[in-house]
Amino acid sequence: MFESIWHGRLGGLRLVMILAVTALVLIGLMSIYATDMTSNPPQHFARKQLNWVALGLAAFFIANLIPYRDLGRYSYGLFGFSLILLILVLLGKFLQLQIFVPEINGAYRWIKLIPLRSNSAIVNAARIQPSEVAKIAYILALAWYLRHRKNYRTFKGLIGPFLLTLLPMVLILLEPDLGTILLFLPVLFTVLFVAGARAKHLLTIIILTLMFSPVFYFLMEPYQRQRVQILIRQNSQDPFWRRGPGYQLHRSKICIGTGQVSGYGWDFSPYVRENPPPHKHNDFIFAVIAHQWGFVGGAGLLALFSLLIISGIEIAAQQVEPFGRLLAVGISALLAAQILINIGMTMGLMPITGLTLPFVSYGGSSLLCNFFALGLLINVARHRPMQLARKSFEFDRG
Repeated sequence: MFESIWHGRLGGLRLVMILAVTALVLIGLMSIYATDMTSNPPQHFARKQLNWVALGLAAFFIANLIPYRDLGRYSYGLFGFSLILLILVLLGKFLQLQIFVPEINGAYRWIKLIPLRSNSAIVNAARIQPSEVAKIAYILALAWYLRHRKNYRTFKGLIGPFLLTLLPMVLILLEPDLGTILLFLPVLFTVLFVAGARAKHLLTIIILTLMFSPVFYFLMEPYQRQRVQILIRQNSQDPFWRRGPGYQLHRSKICIGTGQVSGYGWDFSPYVRENPPPHKHNDFIFAVIAHQWGFVGGAGLLALFSLLIISGIEIAAQQVEPFGRLLAVGISALLAAQILINIGMTMGLMPITGLTLPFVSYGGSSLLCNFFALGLLINVARHRPMQLARKSFEFDRG
């Protein structure tokens, strides 16, 4: 199994990706452990994360066992299965089956694999987040759908890809999970553009979306509208905002700002120890890292992410087979969007959404999804099928 992963083309590029992800995981484990020291009682998040890393490595190897083109043949089935999981979540929500679909922070996003009421950490941790499965299944299905088509070069031909995208988005929105659905559209537009969709069509859709965004605002849940208001009023001196709705963002910005150039160091971070931002081990882990290691640490983290994304783009550029190219583009766009949204929300540039930072934040389903996505990128990099026809997706961009 190990030989099948290491052998193949683009070995240097694959090694860079693996080393970058290894560094990101180690940084995440160190930072999560630092947040553990402030928990009372101890939550042992670092130990749990280490277990998830082991499972993530298993997912990475599984993603490499089957040639990616064979996975493509099952992509519609995998996509359908992910939709069924999302529907099960909604059934559990509306039928109040909390033993099966628990309510966590006002949302229903998980399916318990062991539907028992228990105080056991193992029983409670045995759960899956279908929206994470849906992200990968969606990219596989979208890339497979577009691999040999040309009708998406017309406005009417874009209906199919958009329907494929809206199906999981609507189901995830009902959980509700606004953060995850924000990832689908960047992936869709990036994959369509690389596949050869006309730029003027995509630009028209973006302009129309922006024009109707005020309507979407009033369709949001009250707490979602409040998050937008927090972004707008983040510099307000009103104590209500700083101690109430805007508390997370306020503490996050203080953590980042007080890190200055080199930070306080791993073990001497006052805000991490005494008054850290809520969800410091998952959603706001970047604020902890910036506080501990300052601008240097934050820039280093961004450099590692840049290496990962650039490597994914280079894999897509080097791949002549259409499905493999679109798959690599979709995964790279997914990771890039999640990184930008997560870091942006900790700095007050994006609304707070609850998205984790890939390979760094604490989180089981998210980590498994990211390791599986990394495995797919490595899988695409290793294989370069013989191409007898002209290169894929060579169109006039008008």
